[in-house]
Amino acid sequence: MMDFDVAAPDPAGMVASLSSLGYSLPAAIADLVDNSISADALGVDVYFTWEGQTSWIAVTDDGRGMTEAELVTAMTVAARGPSTVRSATDLGRFGVGLKSASFSQARKLTVATATDGRWRVRTWDLDVVERYKEWRLLREPDEATSALLAKLTNGCRHGTVVLWEQLSGYHDAAVAKEDQKTREQFYAEAERTEMHLAMVFGRFLERSARCRIRVRGTALTGWDPFLSGHPSVQTQPPEVLPLGSRSVRVQAYILPTVRRLSDIEAAHAAGPHGWLGQQGFYVYRRDRLILAGDWLGLRSLRREEKFNRARIAIDIPAENDADWGVDVRKASVVPPVSLRGHLLRIAKNTRDLASRSERQHGNVASLSHGDPLRFAWNVKRINGRILLRINRKHPLVDAVAKDGSADPALVRALLRLLEETVPVQALRVIHETDTADDPEPFGGPGPADEETLGVAGKVYEVLLGRGHSPEKAREVLNSMSPFNEKRGFWNT
Repeated sequence: MMDFDVAAPDPAGMVASLSSLGYSLPAAIADLVDNSISADALGVDVYFTWEGQTSWIAVTDDGRGMTEAELVTAMTVAARGPSTVRSATDLGRFGVGLKSASFSQARKLTVATATDGRWRVRTWDLDVVERYKEWRLLREPDEATSALLAKLTNGCRHGTVVLWEQLSGYHDAAVAKEDQKTREQFYAEAERTEMHLAMVFGRFLERSARCRIRVRGTALTGWDPFLSGHPSVQTQPPEVLPLGSRSVRVQAYILPTVRRLSDIEAAHAAGPHGWLGQQGFYVYRRDRLILAGDWLGLRSLRREEKFNRARIAIDIPAENDADWGVDVRKASVVPPVSLRGHLLRIAKNTRDLASRSERQHGNVASLSHGDPLRFAWNVKRINGRILLRINRKHPLVDAVAKDGSADPALVRALLRLLEETVPVQALRVIHETDTADDPEPFGGPGPADEETLGVAGKVYEVLLGRGHSPEKAREVLNSMSPFNEKRGFWNT
């Protein structure tokens, strides 16, 4: 016979644990929207109402609603575990999202739901739970809550309302309705929530025209982190990686340089967390963004400015999300060991492409505004026309132009330099879409061959003839395109 003790958790301690899971307000509301989508809602509304210490937030939907038994189950902590079979639209997993998200933001959670015009209500009041040390799920809301529910359910015959009262940080005697600074902070949270929902449900809104989400009455427009419709995005071929009996789809994107975007496009593409914060992997499950802009802890991958335009979409099957370590908040992902090598390879390749085109963009800027000693060409756009001019201040060009003897070796060196440094990248950036297959001067980075050394030697002689010291001449040569990417006597 089994000998055991029943070690049930203390309700107050359990509430404290659920309240401290680390949800942000936008992430907590996204969890509620998940439930609305799972209920086949066609419309979801998020309300923020400032009333000082009695301010409230609500998420309402016109989904199928719940029966009495389903409502009680939904309000029970972890009533459904991760292994529960779920519908194709269900975005939940642990069965604690509604409660943990709500308890992290409010001391009072009320859910009202209807399937046939009759509204059923249950309330968690954490003051009651802590006072009685029991999970007392209240069946009747108080007068103030009932008045709010009446406004939110008016005329609706089916759907669900989730109402938060006694909001964390606002339910305090020191918070007055007339406090303008706190009021602005409250509505700033509403704006952050709108941006977060646009990011999290951006793909869902794009692919499911039947559902609309509104925040404070404004319809949400989804945010596409990959600028899919922009002609200058470099879209890499997708890869399908096997994972058990299913597969994971991975597709990389290199976004255009800021120069290729209007100010509005650039600000939009930066996303809620800015360019640096949005680089990396984007993990989707059933078109819901689970993780946005993260290198997944893969070895040696760090956020750096030169990788800002590298973004990679990963689509994971909901049936395999346990393999990805998706946490309760849907804010953390740990890739399966079997896929880490593939993801690292894809990430490094994408980062390399982003860095290379970023470097090319920097060179283009230098062509227009940099040191006249560095480039043999000047590229400008004036009144909509692209002007390509030989840089007459370049030491080799200047030497040939002024040398009446026209030393044949000097002329040949100049011609080879001009042939090898035609500013193809600049022309592409200004005129066409970005590309990674542009020719590289003298064969690209690496040791200088004999011909490269010959051209560099002539430039070096010209610099010495102009009074530069050998050290200064090598320094100038080392900063000059294309020798700045080659190894030779000037940098060894």
